[in-house]
Amino acid sequence: MKDKAFGSRRRTRPGFNLVAAAATFLALATLSGSSGATEPARLPQTADALFNPTNVWTARLKFTAEQWDAMEPAGAEFGFFGGGRPGDRRPFGGPPFGAPGRGGFGGPPDFAPSTLLAPAFMKAGDLNHPGKLSKDEFLALANKWFSAWDKNQSGTLGFEQVRSGLNSVARMPGGGRGGPGPNLLGAEGKRNGLASASGIEFKEVHANLEFAGSPLADVAVRYKGNGTYMESRDSLKRSLKVRLNRFNDGQKVANQSRFNFHNNVTDASWMNEVLSYRLYRDAGVPAGRSSYARVYVTVPGKHDGVYLGLYSMIEEVDKNFIRERLGVKGGGLFKPVTPELFSYLGDDWKEYNQMYDPKGEVGEDEKRRVIAFCKFVTEADDAEFAARLGEFLDLDEFARYMAVTAWLSTMDSILGMGQNFYFYLRQDNHKLIFIPWDLDHSFGQFPMMGSQEQRENLSVKKPWRGENRFLERVYGTGAFHDLYFARLREFSGTIFKPARFHQQVDEIATAIRPAVKDESEDKLARFDKVVAGEAVGRAGGFGRRGGFGGAAKPIKAFVDARARSVEDQLFGKSEGETMDGFGFGGPGGPGGPRGLGPGVLLGPVFMRALDTDKDSRISREEFVAGFAKWFEAWNTDRSGLLTEEQLRLGMDNEFAPFGGRPPGGPGFGPPGAGGPPDEF
Repeated sequence: MKDKAFGSRRRTRPGFNLVAAAATFLALATLSGSSGATEPARLPQTADALFNPTNVWTARLKFTAEQWDAMEPAGAEFGFFGGGRPGDRRPFGGPPFGAPGRGGFGGPPDFAPSTLLAPAFMKAGDLNHPGKLSKDEFLALANKWFSAWDKNQSGTLGFEQVRSGLNSVARMPGGGRGGPGPNLLGAEGKRNGLASASGIEFKEVHANLEFAGSPLADVAVRYKGNGTYMESRDSLKRSLKVRLNRFNDGQKVANQSRFNFHNNVTDASWMNEVLSYRLYRDAGVPAGRSSYARVYVTVPGKHDGVYLGLYSMIEEVDKNFIRERLGVKGGGLFKPVTPELFSYLGDDWKEYNQMYDPKGEVGEDEKRRVIAFCKFVTEADDAEFAARLGEFLDLDEFARYMAVTAWLSTMDSILGMGQNFYFYLRQDNHKLIFIPWDLDHSFGQFPMMGSQEQRENLSVKKPWRGENRFLERVYGTGAFHDLYFARLREFSGTIFKPARFHQQVDEIATAIRPAVKDESEDKLARFDKVVAGEAVGRAGGFGRRGGFGGAAKPIKAFVDARARSVEDQLFGKSEGETMDGFGFGGPGGPGGPRGLGPGVLLGPVFMRALDTDKDSRISREEFVAGFAKWFEAWNTDRSGLLTEEQLRLGMDNEFAPFGGRPPGGPGFGPPGAGGPPDEF
């Protein structure tokens, strides 16, 4: 489909009105050279009309070539697993990839392979030559590590031993207060999340938008997302945030000033977010509304009305959202990223600001209240905590929020990664209310944590991963316990009924199937399977042939199993399953209870490079011979002494990125479970 051209528009004065809109419309139509013919203006007038889950809108974005190029994120050219737009990337391993001072493949130094490993090699191996390693030292280090990693003295190392060994000697990117697993904090004042922490910054550019047949001139557009950005970096279909009034004061649609277009790259059904938000709303939790949009892009000389695909449109959580949903003003809105929520860090807000990421202006009273709650959670004794918790936290709302979160087994949340939610501090009663966000991994579809069986049977008594002092203390109070289990029992007889989800899936599938079909026949085939309840592997993204942990059950199959499990737990027939660590493929998988760690990222590289007979085991002879080969390749001046610069350059080229592929193959699982050894 051809896209209509848009002319550039100057910033309008405050007070966008119908006359201005009409003038803009006529001007743009004239510039298109199409005698004014276009889709009839039919912008929705209310948010309810805009956000209907069976609505599929049409959105057409027009950029100049300069705007399009400028939108490419800083740090993406040599991003976490490469980056840049299709056809724009340089080969992995070549300069300046991995070069000193350039941060290697992750943008900032924290994500270069050498930053994970080089300090460990130098510290453990350098005995007689400060800042350098002789070949004897290098091979002695190989023998030392082999002996340490071969804990059961079997004489060989499998992926588990290599992964654990690397975790014990190397450091994870970021470090600091992020807790176990990857550090998801961005630099002070920047976005948080995996993409930001790896040095990727999204740039907002001018563009023009036609939505529902009506022109919206001079909008601001940028890419958005973290994991979804990483997984879609090689395609044009990336998630987008559009601000309608950034450059054009007063310009809104249905009182909405921002559009969030989510690409659903992790979700073959396009429904995880849409149905999860609906479930939260049905449970009485403030949550975003949603609809869908076909998104097209035109860039003169590059893309002529190219169909990017079907996106879900998710309502923005902002001050307008708070006013409309809660009927209040003021207060403070925060979007925390920390697995150690409400830990006391002292009385200086600077220690909390990036971690709690306040949205918009937040007053000193709100900051002091958050700090006071952190101190209360950390230091109050059990009796005081139980007696006063309701002064800080809206217990009924939190019980509803946690009941849905636990039932959905959405581990990329407060339950696991410590992200993808907001909390709002009310100004009238000074209590916290929780708001869900970013639910593409809901319905148990976050294989980075636990097995499929674990996620289906996740304990409702302890649904969080590992230790979580905040949740442990809250769940241990009688008031919350009673409210939480009352909501679970109530919802199990109403909104958690599998038949409701089956009907909702079928209704939405009918509405969006034509738009899915227009993306590709392959996506349509996968879509039809998941709508029918059949599991499919992940297409693209981390793992390429199935994603982390392989195929997860789609919505229909998951809700059937989850409903049975929760009912059994409520009636005392089952205790459910807990997740005590961060891991890929459950406690036996390579992530395991020992944490994500560098071993998950670099273990597959070691296995591929050192397992020369391809039997999925590494003997001592193979291990030492591999180190010898690395020394000869990296000691480029043939001096017999490996400098730190040579070590870093050698690692960054040898391991870039993770041996030329995403970490770990299709599932990061053990042999027989779609894991790395099957890929060597």
